[in-house]
Amino acid sequence: MASPSPSPTALAALKSAVGDGGWTDDPAEIAPWLTEWRNRWSGHTPLMLTPRSTAEVARAVAVCAEHGVAVVPQGGDTGLVGGQIPFGEVLLSTRRLRTVRDVTPLDDAMTLEAGVTLLEAQQTAAAVDRMFPLSLAAEGSATIGGVISTNAGGTAVLRYGVMRDLVLGIEAVMPDGQVFNGLKRLRKDNTGYDLKQLLIGAEGTLGVITAATLKLFPVMRSRATAVVGLDDPAAAIDLLARAKAETGGGVEAFELMKRIGMDFVLANIPDTREPLDSTPPWSVLIELVSGEPGAADAAMERLLTHAFETGLISDAAIAQNDAQRAAFWKVREEQSAAQKPEGGGWKHDVSVPVSRIAEFLEEATAAVERFHPGARVSAFGHVGDGNLHYDVLCPLGGDLKAFLARWEEGSQIVHDIVARYDGSISAEHGLGRLKTDEARRYKSPLEITTMQAIRAAIDPQRIMNPAVLF
Repeated sequence: MASPSPSPTALAALKSAVGDGGWTDDPAEIAPWLTEWRNRWSGHTPLMLTPRSTAEVARAVAVCAEHGVAVVPQGGDTGLVGGQIPFGEVLLSTRRLRTVRDVTPLDDAMTLEAGVTLLEAQQTAAAVDRMFPLSLAAEGSATIGGVISTNAGGTAVLRYGVMRDLVLGIEAVMPDGQVFNGLKRLRKDNTGYDLKQLLIGAEGTLGVITAATLKLFPVMRSRATAVVGLDDPAAAIDLLARAKAETGGGVEAFELMKRIGMDFVLANIPDTREPLDSTPPWSVLIELVSGEPGAADAAMERLLTHAFETGLISDAAIAQNDAQRAAFWKVREEQSAAQKPEGGGWKHDVSVPVSRIAEFLEEATAAVERFHPGARVSAFGHVGDGNLHYDVLCPLGGDLKAFLARWEEGSQIVHDIVARYDGSISAEHGLGRLKTDEARRYKSPLEITTMQAIRAAIDPQRIMNPAVLF
């Protein structure tokens, strides 16, 4: 549902709040920020704000509160569930909040404004011989504010946790225009409710994140990357258990890929090649790290030798240099993009307990094939933390329009199975416009009413991203 258009008085006040250069109503300038990556969502807005400071954000949000104007915050526009796309609301982009405010290696912390990209955050940490571990395919565009608002996970959750685990403090503009100054570098602060945690994963519904203090970690002195082939997901879970036990927590990434997804990458993404000599039904990208030089390589050799000897894996290749490592990661990171030329599909970003991944994949795939014979299932993702991208594509030569028309019914089949396995229908991308209504099937009345109460207390006018969440 579209929000009502702001009055001319409200629009004039918003323009004044951010000043010349801080807004545009030019459709050509706004257009690139109204469509999400998959072209599923294409919205509209009367005004795009691009504030350059927290003070400008605060003035703009205060105007919105005064006039009852709905606003959608947006970072790098890399979200996949439509939560960053306005439909009549004012669009408030944080991508011009670009300052690195503080880097303190002794505290293992840095404070960045919301518009700094994830890649730039990684580079800022590296400049002081530290590491910021969150990494994902869109890191060159995704912003700190966006990944906090969606509680992004990425490829290293297994070792370092999701964004919620990496945030020490937050600065945010609340729905009434007040600034919450919670930029602390503390690891311990037992003084009541942790307000920053409400803002993490809130998808812009409780305020606009303008800056954050993030955890830094020691740089790992050795890193080993391998792709292995195996027969089924159950073998992958066994291998994961062995890897964790044998390395004492040295597993940083453990990424599962089904054969069909690998074939899509090789066919549709330039400059990619098969990482193994064989074409196994399933592949896993493993990355081990250590603070000791050479230790990760030795650990990888031991792990794979043992896995070969016990018949757990059928093939393996260890990256010999940075270029080969990047090539291995490319076939994983391009899994989603490689599906676009194959036609549309039903995409699912789900999580289940790691111990039940193999069962889930077997049951869900059988159910999908019964529902729509010939459907092509591509499953890949962060199996080390239970997060799978479970995508169902139209059969070869099938009627794409008819297939897409069955999306809601087909996705419910998948999500019902996820729920039976005590999983989540959104592991990484949030609910956005896409899944907010559906989530009501799987959230308890207590959860929904509690979230509604929190939102009503903080944003009684419901002006912050009003179409998203409860």
